[in-house]
Amino acid sequence: MALEWVVLSYVAAAEATMVLLLTLPPTLNPLRKGVISVTRNLLKPFLSVVPFCLFLLLDIYWKYETRPSCKSSVSCTPSELMRHQKSAIKSQRNGLLIAAALMLYWMLFAVTRLAVQEERLSERVVRLQNQD
Repeated sequence: MALEWVVLSYVAAAEATMVLLLTLPPTLNPLRKGVISVTRNLLKPFLSVVPFCLFLLLDIYWKYETRPSCKSSVSCTPSELMRHQKSAIKSQRNGLLIAAALMLYWMLFAVTRLAVQEERLSERVVRLQNQD
């Protein structure tokens, strides 16, 4: 299961990097146009993040529901109690990673759409200025 979390963290890092590159100032126009075209082409493959995150969320839920209860120190040894606490902390961390990946995909989609609209509008303005 650790490989799935590594893949998800790499995808989230790639999404964050693309969002940062898309929000570069317009002075770096040639680089920005290339990033916009690459990001538009990667939006559909990155959509697979959504069902993957839902699967991992169901995995976290299943582990939470099927874990043995260790409510009092009488029924559990200290090592079992520590293991359950570590498992709960890992589940919380993984839940945050899922939320971050989904939020970054949504931001990437929204920022790409805005960048494409801005590019089309600037081309339209240049075309209208050339007509005058």
